[in-house]
Amino acid sequence: MPASRQIHELRQAARQEQFLDVVTRDEAEARFQSHLILKPLGTEIVSLDQALQRVLACNITATVDVPGFDRSNVDGFAVLAADTYGITEEKPRSVTLNPEILVPGRAPQVTVRSGTATPIATGGMVPRGADAVVMIEHTELLESTRDAERLEIRRAVTPGQFIAFAGTDVARGETVMRAGQVLTSREIGVLAAIGLDRVAVYRRPRVAIISTGNEIIPPGQTLPPGAIYDSNGAILAAAVRELGGEAVPLGAVADDEPQLQAILSQGLAYDMVLLSGGTSKGAGDVSYRVVSRLENPGVVVHGVALKPGKPICLAITQGKPVVILPGFPTSAIFTFHEFVAPVLRRLAGLALAREETVSATLPIRVNSERGRTEYLLVSLVQVAEGLVAYPMGKGSGAVTTFSYADGFIVIPQHTEMLEGGGVVTVQLLGQKLEPADLVFIGSHCVGLDYLLTMMQRQGITAKALYVGSMGGLTAARRGECDIAGIHLMDPQTAGYNRHLLTPDLALQEGYRRLQGIVYRRDDARFTGKTLNEAIVAALSDADCTLVNRNAGSGTRILIDKLLDGKRPPGYGVQTKSHNAVAAAVVQGRADWGIAIDTVAGSYGLGFIPLQEEHYDFVIPKNRLERPAVRAFLDTLQQPEVRAELSRLGFRFPG
Repeated sequence: MPASRQIHELRQAARQEQFLDVVTRDEAEARFQSHLILKPLGTEIVSLDQALQRVLACNITATVDVPGFDRSNVDGFAVLAADTYGITEEKPRSVTLNPEILVPGRAPQVTVRSGTATPIATGGMVPRGADAVVMIEHTELLESTRDAERLEIRRAVTPGQFIAFAGTDVARGETVMRAGQVLTSREIGVLAAIGLDRVAVYRRPRVAIISTGNEIIPPGQTLPPGAIYDSNGAILAAAVRELGGEAVPLGAVADDEPQLQAILSQGLAYDMVLLSGGTSKGAGDVSYRVVSRLENPGVVVHGVALKPGKPICLAITQGKPVVILPGFPTSAIFTFHEFVAPVLRRLAGLALAREETVSATLPIRVNSERGRTEYLLVSLVQVAEGLVAYPMGKGSGAVTTFSYADGFIVIPQHTEMLEGGGVVTVQLLGQKLEPADLVFIGSHCVGLDYLLTMMQRQGITAKALYVGSMGGLTAARRGECDIAGIHLMDPQTAGYNRHLLTPDLALQEGYRRLQGIVYRRDDARFTGKTLNEAIVAALSDADCTLVNRNAGSGTRILIDKLLDGKRPPGYGVQTKSHNAVAAAVVQGRADWGIAIDTVAGSYGLGFIPLQEEHYDFVIPKNRLERPAVRAFLDTLQQPEVRAELSRLGFRFPG
């Protein structure tokens, strides 16, 4: 590339243009919706076997009675109730059986008169004259006589007993369903019961979905360095379908204006277009440049004072919404639900979603950026005093944040901080909160992943929040979890975990994990070296970069002891898991770090043993007898479970 062109591109990349007009969330919604016709897009007739989860387009009025005749609810005998008055087990009474048997689908021919009864099966049509049914178990067939069969009745019945009268379920002329109702298996059963084989439903809005970016790779392909899988396309397609729309994935497009212009033109053949990524006005963000050419009216909002989601771009052309969502997954799905979902629901004929809120205590202080309304995703934990809202601290780039959250807190744009211990209002992401059977807070471990999988197989739901060993210990002390996984070394004795217990906490020994230096196998500074030799080599090379662990983690304590006050390059880079350490080394962002051997093996890294650490479980004593906790502890002792953990590389004491 010529030097002049390279300089030009560098200057363009550095010149990040600002958003057109950053507005509040409410202003953005008002501008967007004011240019749209928020009503269903039309109707279509579908067969019942295609009607599941469709939205009913008109009221349904029954043209028949259900049941259409008086029907027996039991196997027995159709009788006149008056004939049974006074009957008991000790004083039975006999009647004559009529010469017909009524089974479903057979019309009665004989009238039931006083002193007679007609055999009838469940679902059979009740004959003229009968006003009750005696269950077969309350009768006994007598010896035959020359003239007729006789039946002895041993329990009295009342008029109407064990009979479903015509129209008692659905009456002719009754409105059984109303427009806007989502058809589930239950509603489809009702439609079939009143004789309908087809039904009018609202047409599903067709939504074109386009992912943008040079780094986007479809799932299933080999991932090159610097690339990411297209999770946004899958997330948005599923979200569209959940809201009654028809997703039309158009794939991923590189940051190339002609290509994007062509695929946008293709997308405009549908009812709505969603793009993700490229919504800023920087050198590589072409989505905005392409969408900005739309007219009538074109872009109405570019930039909203939100966190996450500031870069969102809302446009309309010829009455069709065109939305560029941020590229980060959490930002994309959050802004989708804030701005796109309400519009999509209206176009699909659905009512607006009800907002359910709960009160909860914020366990830690949260800082916020002044000037933007922040939506803080939280995970809710039930404690004796109520709910605790743990912030989901993975950031808008994390694909799991939204799926793990129970709700969110709205932090007003002029609020800079929420104090820990304060009560906040949490808007639920679902219609109701379903507490997990087992709440785990603490340090992540692949062995724990296996144990929680075993809990799931037993039908025990688990919620796991990975906040590090100290965070888990603090949560256990406050009674905010059932179990905390910790591996915290006492710097004075080199013992693990027991020195941190309080009278209210119990410790269950877990397993041992071998910690050590991880490095790329071709790195001569570490290959074939002892632990001390490797440390000397790393600390004597100014280009040898460490990837550190987060303060408060058990591994961080071990690292600081190992470094003895030294601060090598990379010391300030603090990751939150062994996997993050391994990934940094594999990708060359760092040259060495401390992780467990099981992770080193899965990433194909070299490993120099350091020491075994104890990964144990701290449990508040008042939760020891909870069924889910007992099940977890019992599972940990099972021989087959221990054998699998040993196969994964963990060791049990003794």
